[in-house]
Amino acid sequence: MKLLEATDENIRKTAAIVKLGGLVIYPTETVYGLGCAPHILEAAEKLCNLKGRSDKSLPLICHDTEFASKIVELNPAAERLAERFWPGPLTLVLPTKQEYSRWVTHGARTLAVRVPGHPVSRELARLSGGVIVSTSANKAGEPPARTAQEAADALGDGVNIILDDGPSPGEMPSTILDISGEQAWILRAGPVSAEQIKEALSL
Repeated sequence: MKLLEATDENIRKTAAIVKLGGLVIYPTETVYGLGCAPHILEAAEKLCNLKGRSDKSLPLICHDTEFASKIVELNPAAERLAERFWPGPLTLVLPTKQEYSRWVTHGARTLAVRVPGHPVSRELARLSGGVIVSTSANKAGEPPARTAQEAADALGDGVNIILDDGPSPGEMPSTILDISGEQAWILRAGPVSAEQIKEALSL
């Protein structure tokens, strides 16, 4: 495991590792993320085993909304929320348009996707092919890591590279909103409040 400063060169190195099937840890505007290429089955399986997560689909980040529309079906409500909150800490659960492995979807026909507000994670996603897995860098059930060192202490032996950009500015993971059906509901409370979501949807 290498802990590297999040320079442009090191972001490129990290993206190359992702494309080869490696596991990486990187900063976001919420907490540090654990990622891999979602289309590489062995990488997703290794990530799930490292995190101790085997029953939930893996969230993804995309470098922009246009690419996200290739991954999931952006309905009108999702388009409105994306325009208001992306890039930012709102994850949307929507019907998938991609055939990822069971280690990514765990049988679900939906995926959780967002465009992050942190330039490092957005650039890493772009250089990795437009999308990367983005689950919090901690063991399942443990507190999320807000620094690279916390992430290293939790998972360092199982990853190839950790990008360090200092403490994450957020204190909690992103809000997760399921809008895959007729009703919308918050699966995880986070930085974007229910009131903000309601206001955006009522415009």
